[in-house]
Amino acid sequence: MSIADKQQEILEELSFFPDWQERYEYVIGLGRKLPAMAEELKTAERLIKGCQSQVWLEARSEGGKVRYLADSDSVITKGMIALFVRVLDDETPDSILSADLSFIDKTGLKEHLAPTRANALNLMATQMKQRALEFSAA
Repeated sequence: MSIADKQQEILEELSFFPDWQERYEYVIGLGRKLPAMAEELKTAERLIKGCQSQVWLEARSEGGKVRYLADSDSVITKGMIALFVRVLDDETPDSILSADLSFIDKTGLKEHLAPTRANALNLMATQMKQRALEFSAA
């Protein structure tokens, strides 16, 4: 499934929920499904700087694809990073770097978040692309 297909799938899933409370519960549920990040991986180097909550991002190259692991101390933020992990995990660095991540704008999440949390979405996407760039240059 392509990155665009995964984004479309998320948008379709969110469209099933008529109100924002239900959509937030769904996003929080996605965060709860993320594999647990070991405490020793929750280091300052893995923190996404500028987020209101603590968000840790680990990335590794596996068979030419980038594998992401993420966690947060906030349930909604963990759900938001889970959206990006779902879309970008197990993709090639070049696919990640060329991906248009504006799907997050189409979810409508930004309009219902505090400005600092909305900004965190951009920081997450940027950091995930930055990590892919490191593997692309390797």
